[in-house]
Amino acid sequence: MLRVGSVVLGVSDVPRAATFWGEALGYVPREEAEDDWVVLIPAQGAGTRLSLGLSETPLQENPRIHLDLYAGDAADQAAEVERLLSLGAQRVDWDRYPEDADFVVLADTEGNRFCVIDTGRS
Repeated sequence: MLRVGSVVLGVSDVPRAATFWGEALGYVPREEAEDDWVVLIPAQGAGTRLSLGLSETPLQENPRIHLDLYAGDAADQAAEVERLLSLGAQRVDWDRYPEDADFVVLADTEGNRFCVIDTGRS
């Protein structure tokens, strides 16, 4: 049976992206990062790996794939959004929010979009 081993993001600056995602998720490099590749793993135990690879592909305005980061409730979501913004994330002026959305769309330091989800409403 197959399983997801790693989610891979294309980035234009691997060290910058590794710093952001490492701090955002509490991840560390599995081994010494190269200029064009690094695999990040959870510092505290098992979990999904995040691989960052150098890419010259332009960003998609509406990417077909993105990360969903789960927060416990609305207060946790708000605190995490502010923390991620302080690490260099940016709010995305996204015109597709449904009424009463349980998610906030952000972009990492590379412009890759991701969502912070309030899982307390699910």
